[in-house]
This record gives sequence, structure tokens and C-alpha cells, in this order.
Amino acid sequence: MQKASDLSVESVSGWQRTTDFLALRRNTSLLLVALVLALTCEKLWIGFAPKYLETLGVGVLIIGLFDALQTLLGAVYAYPGGWLTDRWGERRSLLLFNALSLAGYILVLVWQHWLALVLGVFLFLAWSALSLPATLNVVAISLDKRQHTMGIGVQSMVRRLPMMIGPLIGGWLISRFGWQQGIRYALLICIALSVATAAFQWFISEQTEEPIPKLSANNPPVSFVGVAKSFNPTLRELLVSDILIRFCERLPYAFVILWAMNHSGVSAKQFGMLTAIEMLTAMLCYIPVAHLADKYGQRPFVMATFVFFTLFPLSLLLADNFAWLAVAFVVRGLKEFGEPARKALIIAQAPPHLRARTYGAYYLIRDCIVTTGSFLGAALWAAGPRVNFLTATLFGFFGTIWFWWFVSRRPSPS
Repeated sequence: MQKASDLSVESVSGWQRTTDFLALRRNTSLLLVALVLALTCEKLWIGFAPKYLETLGVGVLIIGLFDALQTLLGAVYAYPGGWLTDRWGERRSLLLFNALSLAGYILVLVWQHWLALVLGVFLFLAWSALSLPATLNVVAISLDKRQHTMGIGVQSMVRRLPMMIGPLIGGWLISRFGWQQGIRYALLICIALSVATAAFQWFISEQTEEPIPKLSANNPPVSFVGVAKSFNPTLRELLVSDILIRFCERLPYAFVILWAMNHSGVSAKQFGMLTAIEMLTAMLCYIPVAHLADKYGQRPFVMATFVFFTLFPLSLLLADNFAWLAVAFVVRGLKEFGEPARKALIIAQAPPHLRARTYGAYYLIRDCIVTTGSFLGAALWAAGPRVNFLTATLFGFFGTIWFWWFVSRRPSPS
């Protein structure tokens, strides 16, 4: 008979193998909990914001403006988020970003007006927009290079939990209490979760791979332009293809909920279910794909992701009921197939002391350009949903071809 001590050793050994496989460390584990709490705040209601704005009496241009601000802030906030992370460290930066988001939720809660959303977006998107360089930096510093894709993959999978659960809860609140009161209850939950997020972020320990060079006459501060010029050819090629692909995503982005509810006739609760289907599909991909990408290389998986981005607008054209929309949202979930691999490619190109700023500069350049896609998407939507979806597909096609020609078909550097 096996002794209890032997069983205990086997249990600990099994747990250790699991944590090693999933690239879980103290800081990455604390960060995962903070990600779930902070992103649940957003996803409870942000996906319903275009329809909520419509109920407040605004037109398509204000909805497009709100969507453009989300994209723009994702870009503009990325670089200062990276700069603060490089200079302040991950913990203090994340706590500041969380405080800004909390202020935004309070503003929208106490002032139920469309202008509150347009102004509040500068605050309540602070955590997700500013924190990306910090969250990637935690992975880069805490894990060995051969586990970067797995670390990002686990992080990406955990990010999808609130994206799946949040819309279900938010959709139920809106269906049960109506748009005005349902959004208010969602924001109250957001405030409570923001406080809990700060508690977990407080215990993240600061780590550095090497000392940050002190500023001096011989070592002047690196400007944004200097960081951008430091991009190597691989990163520049990836950036161009990524910009084209994000236009494919952005053109119909704010109008997917309008297509689903106004054209296909689904309810807010059903739209929450569709979002859950999308997130579940993405989550099922992350771990096996991250393991394979760490083993065989990231590029084929990034290529597959770009193909799924291209297919999503086409699948929407066929979706005139809930069942076909479910198929389309499975395709939308599959577009996350190689996202951890894409982020791991960025990690591999960045010098350690500029890593967070390199992330920030990459996203600043990409999203500042792609922000115009929100306005273009609104104009195309006014011309007709079919025009919007087909134009998005063209951008996806060209982005995929660019990545294949300049990145995938060329051998990776040894």
C-alpha cells in the first residue's frame, strides 16, 4: 500500500509540473487575479455602450466617436504606460492605472448622460490601455524566454474569463432592470471590483533583469522617436501587417451589436451569450497553441490568426439569426488563435531596459493609425452594412498577404 507521505509528494510534484507547464510564478499569478477583476469591470457593460448611447438619443457619429476614442486611448495611453512602467516599476504603475479607472466608473454612475461616457472614457479605460506594457513586462521578467508565449497565452486565456462572464452578467442586468438601471448596477459592481483589484496589485513585487541605466550626459533619455527608430525589420514588418489587420477588425467593431440586435433580432441577453461563445472559443485555443508556438515558432500561428480576422466580417454577412451569429462568433474567437505568439514576437525584439516603452511605442503607432478606422467604419456603415463588412475583409486580405510575403515565407533568424 502506498504511504500517505508518498501520495503527498506525488501530489506536490504534479502541482509543480502543472505550474511549470503553465508558466505560473508568484507575480504572474497575482497579475492573473488582478486581470480577472479589472477586466470584469469593463466587460460588464462596455460591450453594451454603443446600444446604451443609442438609448440616450445619440446618432451614429457619436457612437463612432466613442469607438474612436477607445482605439485612440488604447494607442495614446500605451506609450506613457510603458514609460511609467520602465521608470516606476509594475506595481506602482498598475495601482495608479486602477485609481484612474475607478474615477471613470464613478463619473458615469453619477452622471447618466452620453457626454459622461465620452469624457469618462479617458478614465475608465485607463487600466486596460495603460497596463498592457506592464502586464507584458511582468511576463518577460518573471519567465524564461522559452516560456514567453505560454506566459502570454495563459494571461490571454484569463483575460477572456471576464470577457465571457462580464457580458452575461451585464446582459442579464439590462434585460432584468432595463438599460438605465441595469448599467447603474453594473457600474456599482465595477467600483467594488476595482477596490479588490488594487488589493491584489499591492502584493506584486518589483523585479528587474538588469539595472535601469541612469540618465546622464553620456546616457540621455530615449525619446519616443528614438524607441521607434530602434525597431528592427521584423518588428516593422509585423507592425505594418498588424495595422492592416486591425483596420479589418475596427471597421465593423462598434456596429456588430447593432447588426446583431437590429438586423438579426437578438436580445441583450443573447448578445451576451454570443460574446461568451467567442471567449470560450478563444480560451480553448490559448494553451495548446502557446505550447506549440514556444516549441515550433510563433509565425505560423500569427498567420492563422490573420486569416480568421479576415473571415469574421464575411461570416457576419451570412448571419441573419442567432444560430448563424453563433457560428460567426466562433470565427471571431478563433482570431485570437495566435495573439500570444504575436506578442511574444514583440517581446523578442525589444531590449530589456526599453521593453515596456517598445510595447508602448508599437501600440501607439498602430492604434493611432487604426483609430481612423472607427470614423471610416461609421461612414461605411451609413452607406450600408454590406459595404462596411466587405471593405473590412479587403483590409484583412491585404494584411494577411503582407505578413505572409514579408514575414512568414522568410526563415526566422537563428
